[in-house]
Amino acid sequence: MALLQTSLIWVVFAIVVAILFMVASVFIYVYQTPRDRSPSVTLTCVVAIACLLATVLLLPVDVALVSSTVSSAVGQRKDWATQEAVDKITFSLTLVYYLFYSVDILLCLLVIPFVYFWYEEYDEVAAQAGEQTFGQRFWGALKYTLAFVAILVVLFLVGFFVPVSRVNDGSGLDYFKKLLGENRGERALTFALGLLTTTGMCIYVLHTSTGLAVLPIRLIRGGPSLSSQKLGASAAAQLEINRERQRQLDGRCRGNPELLSSKDRREFDALVREERTLVRRQRLVHEAEGDAQTFLMRAWLKLEAFFHPFKLLGGIILFLAVLLTWISMLLTAVDKAKNSVCKHHCGYILGHINIFNPVNQIFVQSAKVFPVDYVIFTLLVLLFFFGSVVGIATVGIRFLWINIFQVRKGHTSPQALLLMTAMLMVSILALNYSISMIVAPQYATFGPQTFCDRSPDLSGVQLDCSKTKHLVKPCSELIDGEAAKQVCTPSVASTLLNRVTISFPFFGAIFFWAQFAFLGIHLLALVISLFYRSRLNEQQLDEDAENAEEEALLASSRRNADSRWQDVIDRVSRRDNT
Repeated sequence: MALLQTSLIWVVFAIVVAILFMVASVFIYVYQTPRDRSPSVTLTCVVAIACLLATVLLLPVDVALVSSTVSSAVGQRKDWATQEAVDKITFSLTLVYYLFYSVDILLCLLVIPFVYFWYEEYDEVAAQAGEQTFGQRFWGALKYTLAFVAILVVLFLVGFFVPVSRVNDGSGLDYFKKLLGENRGERALTFALGLLTTTGMCIYVLHTSTGLAVLPIRLIRGGPSLSSQKLGASAAAQLEINRERQRQLDGRCRGNPELLSSKDRREFDALVREERTLVRRQRLVHEAEGDAQTFLMRAWLKLEAFFHPFKLLGGIILFLAVLLTWISMLLTAVDKAKNSVCKHHCGYILGHINIFNPVNQIFVQSAKVFPVDYVIFTLLVLLFFFGSVVGIATVGIRFLWINIFQVRKGHTSPQALLLMTAMLMVSILALNYSISMIVAPQYATFGPQTFCDRSPDLSGVQLDCSKTKHLVKPCSELIDGEAAKQVCTPSVASTLLNRVTISFPFFGAIFFWAQFAFLGIHLLALVISLFYRSRLNEQQLDEDAENAEEEALLASSRRNADSRWQDVIDRVSRRDNT
């Protein structure tokens, strides 16, 4: 029975991972620009996003496996759940977590930078002329990636030798003292994980909070959405009117604009600029229609058309879900600030829940019937994930106040796609902490596990917890008594995250106070989104057309400059030979 239950849990996880790969594939395909599709960029982004989401969605599997050792109704371990069997479960989960975290770190710090420079090193003209070999391109990408290799080595060396915090005796944290006994290799991975999560907190606080505020409002508000056919027809009609007016002015001056009055000359110049804009708009509409002929895009457009009538209902449901999550986060954050057993000295660890958390209670109750909690948890993670995507698309990929790349459906360049993937990876690490320690801390740590708390004054009486329900209590970090210690098994995910905060309390303090920043920015973004309307499709098309034209001009200028420089080199070489 135990083997069958464990196998079923892992099968569900495998199905979820397969679904994640499909979701990541469709997401990348829809967002990348059809003009510059790169197989290496697409594959890297899909694998990276799927692996990070799988890491977060391993938590319900973790909770289900450790909770399967306990009979929650009576607060006792099952007959097969010996300490050896429980240790095997936690050991296998620890290996899986270390594997996923290691792959995530390598993808974020090595693979994505290498693929970025690999794409940047590609010279289409030189490749077609046979002047750029695979080795040249590989070395060009590798030499820039070596800087990230150095960062990774330094990161692990610092984590290997940096001293960890010490828990004072009498603090009531006997459970957490065991977390400090890990070896130096685990300490290095813990430090790297804490540092990447800290980086992700910046993106999580700014972009995810904004996206979660904007996404439901956009669905509720709806707004004008013009199809490619309507945009093309509108542009064609405006272009015809524009050219007819130009012919009138041209006939008035007989082909010499200098004969026009200043007012008519200004109008003529404005008409010429408008004509260029309308021509660019038509070209982009034709490109979008051509891209829409692919199978995935046809399926995506049909899916959007099918769910379009349900946008209002979906927006209301998402708004209520985000509101409930926001309230739950605020309650837990206040609980930690008020009742943490050691405050900033251990990263605001909370011994047990003191303030009712609705989302946490939903997960604890649904965890009693696996995989109901898995479905709810997956939907919550995907909500935060797409909130991060909408936030990045709204704010943009920026360096300080400089907008580097725009993220839009069907108009995201490969470089922007890789940078967005890296941002999503570190933000998902921050989301992993937020869900596990803030949104649903009791569920993420012990799930529905309980233990039979026999009162000291009744120690000489044989009690039956199945008949004495008030003695069955939920497990918590502040485990007191041998009965609780022999029954309660914390999840591996909570152990790893608590190890980060207890070993390096400054990480825990940053993670904790970042939650208040998240809640505040989300509230501000929600107020702004209520009074701000997004731009129309025509304006977006015009901006895309201008950017495409600028990129084409820059590429043409670069090719011409390279050609002239090569001609100079050839002439100098011929002169030296003569």
